[in-house]
Amino acid sequence: MCRHSSSVGVGTFYLSIYLIAFGYGGHQPTIGTFGADQFDDSNPKAADSKAAFFCYFYFALNVGSLFSSTILVYYEDSGKWTLGFLVSLGWAIIALLLYLLGTSRYKYIKPCGNPLTRVTQVFVAAYRKWNVAPATADALYEVEGPESAIKGSRKIPHSDDFKFLDKAATITQYDLCGRKDPWRLCTVTQVEEVKCVLKMLPIWLCTIIYSVIFTQMVSLFVEQGDVMTSKLGDFHLPAASMSAFDICSVLSCTGIYRQILVPLARRLSGSPKGLTELQRMGIGLVMGMMAMIAAGVTEIQRLKLVRPSEKKSRLSIFWQVPQYILVGASEVFMYVGQLEFFNGQAPDGIKSFGSSLCMASISLGNYVSSLLVSMVMGTTARDDSPGWIPADLNQGHMDRFFFLIAALTALDFIIYVFCAKWYKCINLYTNGNHKEIQLEEQQN
Repeated sequence: MCRHSSSVGVGTFYLSIYLIAFGYGGHQPTIGTFGADQFDDSNPKAADSKAAFFCYFYFALNVGSLFSSTILVYYEDSGKWTLGFLVSLGWAIIALLLYLLGTSRYKYIKPCGNPLTRVTQVFVAAYRKWNVAPATADALYEVEGPESAIKGSRKIPHSDDFKFLDKAATITQYDLCGRKDPWRLCTVTQVEEVKCVLKMLPIWLCTIIYSVIFTQMVSLFVEQGDVMTSKLGDFHLPAASMSAFDICSVLSCTGIYRQILVPLARRLSGSPKGLTELQRMGIGLVMGMMAMIAAGVTEIQRLKLVRPSEKKSRLSIFWQVPQYILVGASEVFMYVGQLEFFNGQAPDGIKSFGSSLCMASISLGNYVSSLLVSMVMGTTARDDSPGWIPADLNQGHMDRFFFLIAALTALDFIIYVFCAKWYKCINLYTNGNHKEIQLEEQQN
């Protein structure tokens, strides 16, 4: 018999969960940025190595996921929860020790201050000069010399986007007479930093629907697998373990992408990157849409093989393999492309913010998915209709929900293409020279 949980035990459990979430939120965005900081962008070879780093970084994340989807799931099904947590703790300690061993060899970039303050200053300064006409590009305020006013950040030349923000760098008579107030007068680099964030936001918003697709893999895909035949002889395959096919797809596609697709794309396009980050993210969206279509087709077949007296369909759970493989392949293009894009296109002072956008996309995808399920059930579960996703999936039409997500992804892809064509890559000054961080021919 199970003992009743005490209030102390429940409190400790929830405290542990929130500590994991808190630690993950700080660890995940910064580790990618810190790893990218080890490479010198001015060196072409280092730039290529940084692109490889993001690929293998995501590869390593999925090696850990493969362990959790197989070994840890086995412990959970066996009721050995304590052992599972202890194994996870052991690996966390090993990872921390390995990280500390390299402390003396890491390259450290000095902090550039609080980006939220700088962003707020630009909007406040532009608002306070709302009735002032923006000055021409050569008359805007910028500090002298090759260094930016933002310590550790390279200068960013003026761009013509969001011209109303140029008011923040427009010098007025008041600015000439008094002390330079950062809440009234900002440098061109500071203004351009805000413009870069605003330009990335439409691209970021288009990635949220993909995170909705990814969320289905750990929610509705598992529920779908629970009502399918999952026995191989005497062996029962847990529905949650089917995500191992997704992870294996990520691991294999990462190697195929780096070793085959990139060299082939380089030859065909003439671009040193092969496929640009925006192109890869677009491919990821299309493959995610295909995964939803595959899931919908599987659900149609599952419902056809349901007997009235049985809870589970006679359809094998291995019908889910294509949808898991497609999600895994799409991750290589979407999430790795996201990491590279937001890190490469974020100004020096807000690199961590760029990386955190990827995590925010995943988090918002979870919320949007929950909202979408609630809206669908509120609309379809009326009168005698059980709705598309009832407790008894055999009475519902989950296939329609998958096709709905596929349709939303198709619409999102069209919007994404327009945003990608509109997007202009960041420009930087390096050693006094004008340098453009290219997304070669992203419009194509």
